[in-house]
Amino acid sequence: MKALIIIDMQNDFMPGGPLAVPGGDQIIPLINNLQHKFDLVIATQDWHPENHSSFADNHPGKSEYDKINLNGIEQVLWPVHCIQTTGGADFHPHLNASRIEAIFRKGTNSKIDSYSGFYDNAHEKSTGLAGYLKGKGVTSLYFCGLAADYCVSYSVLDAIKEGFKVTLYEDATRAIDKESFNKMKEEILDKGGRIKIAEELA
Repeated sequence: MKALIIIDMQNDFMPGGPLAVPGGDQIIPLINNLQHKFDLVIATQDWHPENHSSFADNHPGKSEYDKINLNGIEQVLWPVHCIQTTGGADFHPHLNASRIEAIFRKGTNSKIDSYSGFYDNAHEKSTGLAGYLKGKGVTSLYFCGLAADYCVSYSVLDAIKEGFKVTLYEDATRAIDKESFNKMKEEILDKGGRIKIAEELA
C-alpha cells in the first residue's frame, strides 16, 4: 500500500506569509491532482506555541535566520510562524483537504523544533506517524509540500530510516534555499530514497 504525505501546506509558508517559501502556492494544483492516485493521504502541520524556542523573537539580541546552539542542536531562528489555532497555521484554502485521512502535528514542544513529520529534531519524541502508517500496511511513501530543504527532506530521511520505500516528488515541493535543497537531495539519494517528477503521474 502506498501513501501520499503532504508536508506543511500552511498559510504562513505561502507568499505573503512571515516564513514564505518562494512559489509555495504554485504546487497546490499538482498536490490536489496527486491525491487521487493514492490509497491513503496524510498531512503534517507545524503547530507551535507562542513561546517556541525556534522563534527569533524569543531570543533577545538575535535576528531572524541567525543560528544558535539549542540543547546541543544547531537551530535556525525563524520568524514567528504557525502559531497553534491561528489562521497562519491553517492549510492553504485551495488545498483539497477532503481526502486527508489524518493530520500529524509537530513542533508543539516549546523547547525543541521539529522539522520532520516523524520525530522532533533530537529524535526524542515520535509523532506516531510511522506507527500509524505501518498499522495501515503502508510500505511506500511519496512526499510533497513545504519546505523542500527542511521539513520535507527531514521527513523523507526519517521515513527511510523507518524502513519505508520512499519517493520525493521534486516538482511538488519548493525550497527556502535551493543550494541547501541540492545537498539534501544528495543525502536522500545516498540513503536509498528516490526523486521523481510528480507531473508524470498526475
